[in-house]
Amino acid sequence: MNQVRINAGVWRSRVLKFPDADGLRPTPDRVRQTVFNWLGQELTGKTGLDLFAGTGALGFEALSRNASQVTMLELAKGPFQALLQNQALLQATKADIRQADALKFLAKNTQRYDVIFCDPPYHKQWLDKLLPLLAGHLSAEGWVYVEAEYALKSDSGWQVVKSGKAGQVFYHLLQPAATSATHP
Repeated sequence: MNQVRINAGVWRSRVLKFPDADGLRPTPDRVRQTVFNWLGQELTGKTGLDLFAGTGALGFEALSRNASQVTMLELAKGPFQALLQNQALLQATKADIRQADALKFLAKNTQRYDVIFCDPPYHKQWLDKLLPLLAGHLSAEGWVYVEAEYALKSDSGWQVVKSGKAGQVFYHLLQPAATSATHP
């Protein structure tokens, strides 16, 4: 069993265990610290959506920092079962964990989120399919956090507000291009 540690908040230093699974890459501690510095240490009252929850590190970290609710999607059976076990361990009642495909979920879901975490499997062109859909699922001043195997650039749909690289991982904080001009 592998493990990852929650960095801050009410579950600080708690360990999440997860199985080996094809393509599962936990977001490194240092990257998670940076992301939550970008988002603000406290997420009180914010809602989140983790499209490829994997280990649950991003979603549980958001809940640990007082997010009001986080929906975590994971299609693979092993990681999904581990998410449920970690939810029980933490008594994470504000985690809505679903065994679901990200695209099918987005097609049916109408809720808007304050932060969407998007760390899809690499080399499968997920971002080409997902990015056009995500703005419609964001709250007015929402953010999208993306991990990818390549650097993203701002375009007509998205403004890359912040970005970094750790090892082979490129990570980005995005806002829809229309709102980023009014909310620097």
